[in-house]
Formats: sequence, C-alpha cells, structure tokens
Amino acid sequence: MTTPRVFIIRHGETEWSLNGRHTGTTELSLTANGEKRIRATGKALVGDDRLIVPSKIVHIYVSPRRRAQRTLELLDLGCHERLPWADGKAGHGEDDILSKVKVQVTEDIREWDYGYYEGKTSPQIREERKAKGLSENWDIWKDGCPGGESPEQVSERLDRLIKDLRSRFQEKAVGEKSKDEKADVLVIAHGHILRAFAMRWIGRALTDGVSLLLEAGGVGTLSYEHHRIEEPAILLGGAFVVDLLDNLEK
Repeated sequence: MTTPRVFIIRHGETEWSLNGRHTGTTELSLTANGEKRIRATGKALVGDDRLIVPSKIVHIYVSPRRRAQRTLELLDLGCHERLPWADGKAGHGEDDILSKVKVQVTEDIREWDYGYYEGKTSPQIREERKAKGLSENWDIWKDGCPGGESPEQVSERLDRLIKDLRSRFQEKAVGEKSKDEKADVLVIAHGHILRAFAMRWIGRALTDGVSLLLEAGGVGTLSYEHHRIEEPAILLGGAFVVDLLDNLEK
C-alpha cells in the first residue's frame, strides 16, 4: 500500500550558518563546501534505487531565498520544466529527465522572520536582552522575534502549506494499493522553519518546545502511520532498498 512521504531538505552551508548568525531575509550564497556537500547528498540519496525517487515526486515547494533554490539545482533531480527563477534557461534535455514535477516558490516556507535579531548569534541576542533588562532566557519557539514573527504567525502559514500539500497531493494517495503511486513531495527551505514544519506536521504547538535538529544540507522524512492521512508522523529511519543491495552484489 502507498504511504506518501514528504522530504524536508535544509539548504546547504552558508557563511552565516557556519558561525550561527540568524539568517532570515538576508540573501547569502552557499559556501564552496556547502555546494559540494549538496552534490554529494544528491548522488547518495536521489535515484530510482535511493531514498528520493524522482519519478515518485509529485510536487516541490521551495523557499524564495536563493540559497534554497541553489540547493534544489545542485540536487540534480532532472526536472523537465524550467525552474521558476532560471531566467529563460531550459530544463534538462529529454535524455536527462528524471521527473516532470512542478516546482512552486512559496512565501509560506520562507525562513522565520527574525526581525531585529537578523544577522545576530544567540549569545549576541542574550547580551542585548540583558542590557535592556529583558530575560536572557530567550527561546524563539516561545518568544518569537521582536520586529519579526511570533510562533503563532509562523504556525499559521505552515498550517496553510500543510493543508495545501495534503489536499492536493496526498489525501487520495494514502493507502492506495498501487506501489507506483506518485505522491512524494519535497520541501526545500531553512533550519528553523523546517523544524517548525515537522512539529506542525504532527499537530504539535511550537510553544511546546522543538527538540529537533536539521543540519545544513540535511534531509528529514515525514509520512503517515498505518497508511492513514489522519495519523501524520515523523519517520525516524527507513530500511535500505533491496534492489540496491542486489545491484551491488552483481
């Protein structure tokens, strides 16, 4: 039976992700190492016998930020259509097409708006708060960001995106008998917003605290338990595809 998956992919390493600076609206390029690691992720995880099977992807949501879009390019999914930001460049040639998936750029999966904390590290934020007589125990999941977004505002746009994803691409596919059902979705974005996405996926409030990590360039998997749309779950790990072992042993 078909159980659709959602792959959440954090963009590759940038200079600010290296030194812990909060990066919301600021446009930054991936580092050379960041690009190299995303290419390696694509080679390791994308393919007919890999975790992410391009022919099973029905849709891709991507952040408006260039670092997320570059990450999608480097994964080399073989998209047939021209990418929305590609300025007239054609998609892959017919021999290289792996997926005819549509790519959608959406503000709903942009990074958390850090407001006055944009570009600052957590220690710098705590020092600033101390100097203003505010609590140093700042927690973005509970307190949000002054001049930016609250947890409630972030939850509102993520809930809208999750509703759109499930109703358009996965509701009808869950539990179908065909193993070839095309219903997997990719979401390519940022560290805080993807962890928040995972929490809202399973119906948890951000204010409960988010004890989840997703490294730069990391890939997480969300799905459903018991083949039921009513039971969204975080997939902690999956078994390797048998065909991969068979091919290696030949």
